[in-house]
Amino acid sequence: MSPVGTGTRIEITPSEQVTAIPYPAPARSRLPVSLILAHGAGANQASAFMVQFATALAARGIGTLTFNFLYSETGRRLPDRNDRLEACYRKVIQAFHEGAFDKSLGRGSLVIGGKSMGGRIASQVAAGGEEVAGLVFLGYPLHPPGRPEQRRDKHLPAIRAPMLFVQGARDAFGTPEELGPVLHRLQAAAELCVVADGDHSFKVPKRGGRSQAQVYGFALDAIERWLRERVLGPRIRPATA
Repeated sequence: MSPVGTGTRIEITPSEQVTAIPYPAPARSRLPVSLILAHGAGANQASAFMVQFATALAARGIGTLTFNFLYSETGRRLPDRNDRLEACYRKVIQAFHEGAFDKSLGRGSLVIGGKSMGGRIASQVAAGGEEVAGLVFLGYPLHPPGRPEQRRDKHLPAIRAPMLFVQGARDAFGTPEELGPVLHRLQAAAELCVVADGDHSFKVPKRGGRSQAQVYGFALDAIERWLRERVLGPRIRPATA
């Protein structure tokens, strides 16, 4: 489905606002869940990756909301401090709960996440006590490329909601082999979906025999299945005679 209009302005501070864009699911197939998806450090919500995933998720019945962090809203390239990024994400969640997107997304369970840095900030928000039904990470940045000692996982055990990590097998920010032991130490249910031959953005070599659309479809299938099984569960299972 297409996004709704040019987006909704959300106040972050009395003098600062960001734009959030809802991607509504078709009414006939809408699942009782919404996903807030934040962008990565290097590109905003208008990036091809964000638009493609939000559009495809909505078409699968998953109403999706994207937004810009303050630095990207104002055209700056350097991300804000962690506290500013977290505050921005919390304001978007607050706007969702206050009904700003009821007409386009409806009501239902709220799942948060994002691509790379956006997912990391979502995890920090959840670890800080924000109540959500689950988290979806599209390429979790476990560490900067080439610096595996600079880990970004100390806060993850504080999360109580189920988590889905979609990770490229060749991700320079953290391979599935590096993520595996981290997930095993978590108390909350955590699932790892490996994109074979994928990099940090799930791009695969052309010689592999799979199109990029097929690879993205694999990741989208995993997200939809996980949401149905882990977040919604019995709520959407048909009654038996």
